[in-house]
Amino acid sequence: MIKTALLFFITALAEIIGCFLPWLWLKKGASVWLLIPAAASLALFVWLLTLHPAASGRVYAAYGGVYVLTALLWLRVVDGIKLSVWDWSGAAIAFTGMLIIVMGWGRA
Repeated sequence: MIKTALLFFITALAEIIGCFLPWLWLKKGASVWLLIPAAASLALFVWLLTLHPAASGRVYAAYGGVYVLTALLWLRVVDGIKLSVWDWSGAAIAFTGMLIIVMGWGRA
């Protein structure tokens, strides 16, 4: 379970970075060269999703829970936005959903 959650967190970071770098270019005037590491990060994201042993739909569903938590942590750490009780509550619910889905892998 811990290994799966860590792999999901790494996957979420790859996706967020792959989307954040073009955002920097489009919205903040950063270098167009950021699109190269952005593309590499998104390719890494796709490859990481293939490393899970469950059916793709279950992987995507479970990954969504970790993505919510990771995106909010990114908002706090990178963007410097203080998270509300609502943010933390939603992240906890989403992450719990991921745990429930992963516990059922191999049992369905």
